[in-house]
Amino acid sequence: MSGVRAFALPDLGEGLTESELVAWRVSVGDRIELNQIVADVETAKAVVELPSPFAGVITALHAEPGQTVEVGAPLFSCETGDAAVADAPAGGASKDADASGVADAAGEAPEEPDREPTLVGYGATADRGPRRRQRPASPGAGAGGGTSVAGSGAASGAGPVVAPSRRGERPRSTPPVRRLARELGLDLEAIEGTGERGLITRDDVERAATAAPIPATEASATAPPAGGRPAETRIPIRGVRKHTAAAMVRSAFTAPHVTEFLTVDVTATMDLLRGIREDREFAGHRITPLAIVAKAVCLAAARTPEVNARWDEEAQEIVQFGGVNLGIAAATERGLVVPVIPGAERMTLVQLADAIGALAETARAGRTSPAELSGGTISITNIGVFGIDAGTPILNPGEAAILATGQVRRQPWEHRGEIALREVMTLSLSFDHRLVDGAQGSRFLGDVGRLLREPGLALTM
Repeated sequence: MSGVRAFALPDLGEGLTESELVAWRVSVGDRIELNQIVADVETAKAVVELPSPFAGVITALHAEPGQTVEVGAPLFSCETGDAAVADAPAGGASKDADASGVADAAGEAPEEPDREPTLVGYGATADRGPRRRQRPASPGAGAGGGTSVAGSGAASGAGPVVAPSRRGERPRSTPPVRRLARELGLDLEAIEGTGERGLITRDDVERAATAAPIPATEASATAPPAGGRPAETRIPIRGVRKHTAAAMVRSAFTAPHVTEFLTVDVTATMDLLRGIREDREFAGHRITPLAIVAKAVCLAAARTPEVNARWDEEAQEIVQFGGVNLGIAAATERGLVVPVIPGAERMTLVQLADAIGALAETARAGRTSPAELSGGTISITNIGVFGIDAGTPILNPGEAAILATGQVRRQPWEHRGEIALREVMTLSLSFDHRLVDGAQGSRFLGDVGRLLREPGLALTM
């Protein structure tokens, strides 16, 4: 059936209400196919590729890159039916190649696009289907008036001039680099990328910022003081930062937090790790102190199930979980995320170490899916990697406890009646006092501490 159809932004995971448009893969007038990727959007948790549910010709783009779109709001419009496809302009994207060179020099056709929204990393070019890259909106382009977001004309502004071969394309860069360029007031079309296949890197943007003069009309607002730094920098609250802020406020003002601290001699644990690293049987596995802490948390949670629980306000019930879905806090360019290891209590130490390494790599690449960030029952945050000894971590919403691990330090410590140089770590446990009494929290923290002090005790649990 022919006619103009609007594509409304779907809920991309667990009740998310909005997404930020990162980039268009199409322009007005482009011919698209069923399941062709048309846009990249950033939710509160991940970057997602959006496929089109129908084929036809793009008639309007209703948002600009960087704009936040509500779930259910129209994202683009497309005229469907054979007549529309037949009338498509000759310059539209074809199945075999596009302006950005999807078909490579060897003539290989691109892969068929996925049928579901696909998570992509910040470094991924995601050449999954035919499309033509478009240029960012001109200052006069409207967000919802049915006009094209693609600009026209030569690029302007300071910095290196783009190569002629890139004039018809949207500049290739990653979301963090695009965000940095927006914050610095730079036009990506005026920057020549030095990365692979012309990718604009952070270094390219920073070099352009150093070389770019400040426009006279903005000098009063942006001119740096004598120290050389701008008077202020404004960063839009979006994506993971917005989600994290809302979740932490909700957690802090819903769950009555209590934090306890325990400093532990972990020399025996560190000796165990050194022995494991020298054992050829464990070659290829990166086993860290965090992995041993994770194993200790799983064992201790079995002895104190109150810490592995949830407060169900609607049902007026306390839900204690039979297994441990262990959240591991990870700092990324997009902000703090807490991917989850399901069934962590069933894993060996090596399996836990491998799972932690894999989720950390995925999180840093920006490829963690919304499903992987949901369903946690208890969490760990490693503040020791920043050289910090202790803190008061805020609970992940819906969880009863979170353990922060501090830096392992060599310091004088009482050992067998004498002062010796030992390896010491401070543990910080925050828990929801509605679910966990002081005695229960102290017992759990004490069990974790004993396992780190004498890892052989794990054989008795």
